[in-house]
Amino acid sequence: MSVSIPESHCDLLTRPVYAVLTTLMPDGQPQSTLVWADYDGQHVLINTTMERQKGRNMQANPHVSLLVVDPHNSSRWLTLRGCVVAISEEGAVEHADRLTRLYTGKSHFYGDIYPVEQMQRETRVIVRIEPQHIALDAIFK
Repeated sequence: MSVSIPESHCDLLTRPVYAVLTTLMPDGQPQSTLVWADYDGQHVLINTTMERQKGRNMQANPHVSLLVVDPHNSSRWLTLRGCVVAISEEGAVEHADRLTRLYTGKSHFYGDIYPVEQMQRETRVIVRIEPQHIALDAIFK
């Protein structure tokens, strides 16, 4: 059962705000990672590789959570629990380049962030997360 990100908080996923992605390890323990996030109007998009722990975790168990805190107002945040509905290599390098421009102002993920040779050692993917539960903002104001 998908839920929409409220328009009031979409900016947290469309401007360069770091997010914390939590996946589940094979033994059930949580594993959290700082990530760049994106939003296509329906799914939250994360760009990673299948060789990284979060990629392996999401392939094995699609249940994730994501926390994004407004860097200018820590009482304004978005947290979601959701399910990975797709992991795709198609367009993943171009998506990584787009996130690189958004988050760093540099042009290319491979070459500006990681060495170009790294591309041959990993399988870059876009992970699509369907939000299933959303909570917003602190209860104290």
